[in-house]
Amino acid sequence: MKPERTPGRYIREEDLRRLPGVIEYKPVARYSYSAGQALSEFLRGLKEGRILGKLCPSCRRVLVPPRVYCEFCFIHTTEWVEVPGTGVVETAVVSYIGTARERLEKPEIIGVIRLDAPGYREGSFDFAGLFHRLCGVTEDDVKSGRVIGMRVRPRWRPPEERRGSMLDIECFEPVQP
Repeated sequence: MKPERTPGRYIREEDLRRLPGVIEYKPVARYSYSAGQALSEFLRGLKEGRILGKLCPSCRRVLVPPRVYCEFCFIHTTEWVEVPGTGVVETAVVSYIGTARERLEKPEIIGVIRLDAPGYREGSFDFAGLFHRLCGVTEDDVKSGRVIGMRVRPRWRPPEERRGSMLDIECFEPVQP
């Protein structure tokens, strides 16, 4: 069943552009974003090659990325903790779309890494974790499920190339036993 067309005159896109007074306009949007107190310190740590989190004084979880308040206890986090970069891949996907929504010729493998941080309770999803690229694994590793549970560590950019960004970690790579 075809949808009904409403009465009126339909104009094709190219005809619309030729009408008098119609102009093409592409807005230029400039904005400024403040990382805030916790994220700013986290980014400074990345520039130094360290992963920092905030400790909840009540449940003793380490929040990575750090937050000023624990979302479970509603308590102000006070203590900074350096977290080892090692962790376990919780989930992974093969992505054919880049960060600017462009189609990638060579897909990237993206994962959620549960970092080795205090406060993790087995079977819960309240862990310190990062969403990042995985390297040293293949599409077949992801499709077969071999990547889930894999131990990984960060591959850092050289210190002179770091800017205080998540991209200071190039990717997480498998830890060789």
